[in-house]
Amino acid sequence: MKPLRHALAFLLATVALPGHAAAPPFETPAPVAFMKDLSSGAILYAKDADRRMPPASMAKMMTVYVAFDLIRKGELKLDQTFAVRPETWQRWHGPAAGSTMFLSVNEQVSVANLLHGIVTLSGNDACVVLAEGIAGTEPAFVNLMNQQAKKIGLTNSRFGNSNGWPDGGVTYVTARDLANLAEATVREHPKLYKTFYSQRSFTWGKTLGEGADITQANRDPLLGRVEGADGLKTGHTDEAGYGFTGSAVQGNRRLVMVLAGLTSANQRISESVGFMNWGFRAWKSVPIVARGKRVQTAEVQLGDTTEVGLVAPGDLAVTVPSGLGSEMKTRIVYQGPIKAPIKAGQHIADLVVTTPDMPAQRLPLVAESAVGEAGFFDRLSAGFRWLLGMA
Repeated sequence: MKPLRHALAFLLATVALPGHAAAPPFETPAPVAFMKDLSSGAILYAKDADRRMPPASMAKMMTVYVAFDLIRKGELKLDQTFAVRPETWQRWHGPAAGSTMFLSVNEQVSVANLLHGIVTLSGNDACVVLAEGIAGTEPAFVNLMNQQAKKIGLTNSRFGNSNGWPDGGVTYVTARDLANLAEATVREHPKLYKTFYSQRSFTWGKTLGEGADITQANRDPLLGRVEGADGLKTGHTDEAGYGFTGSAVQGNRRLVMVLAGLTSANQRISESVGFMNWGFRAWKSVPIVARGKRVQTAEVQLGDTTEVGLVAPGDLAVTVPSGLGSEMKTRIVYQGPIKAPIKAGQHIADLVVTTPDMPAQRLPLVAESAVGEAGFFDRLSAGFRWLLGMA
């Protein structure tokens, strides 16, 4: 990336505040913990965030993401139904099969209800029925999971089944990857996320004997305890301990958090609530560039103009400790000169903001307008200037 030499004096005057920003302290018994502010991209906390670990039911977020992606493409419909195969029911019912949606043999279940069964009830049976319905077999669906994981940048994760059931180490994730998966779900599928991830309970199946409806509560420890909480997924096995990937939004800030390796469900509740509250209370958002504002220009190579404006695609902000000023430094980086053609709104540069004791926060900048390719004679002239060292 090429740094611009121009000083961003107007930005520095706007965001430079007195004082020194030290990262607010936080302690947790969780061996793995991670928090990111999606509004700015700031990493607020990282504790062994790249350790490979079994995800337990947090793996189900990838199963849901694959389904959401197919729905968005029109290749899967919410009212489409899949049958519960007898073999699948036999494997995934009863106490030894873990969390269940209480599906029945040969039952026809809609995609929407299976998604509720996965997200709200953490049904292992629902995952496998959905996987088989989409791809024919669970292994074929797992291939889709790993393809999507690679596509969205989960560089240190692999999935071996659709529900996170222990598989001898084939399935593994990291806290950072789980947070990235949560972020991709929220950003790319906001309507589906809102529909499925914040439901407090869901009713499916009948009790033996009386045949009463079975209603199960969502295990999300933040719902009803933290303002703005709306997802995502808990997980627990003897191997993995108790874990949770969660998200909440307050004002213009959305946080994603991951905790793993806790020792009980009650500890998962208390630590998750405390962690998320710390993220909102100990940190604040500082506006830095308004949507559409030109920050600088970037050089263009072989275009019908020699430069293009760099503008904010939305209201950009950085995250800093609450109650403290922050000495910020900014710079623009891009790989340049940027080769034409360039589309208006194309991400071509980043505004990098650094504050003491914190990792740099990288905010996107996009092309203010389209730039076409230069004509033949302009390209020829540019070539001569390059040969003569004038470019």
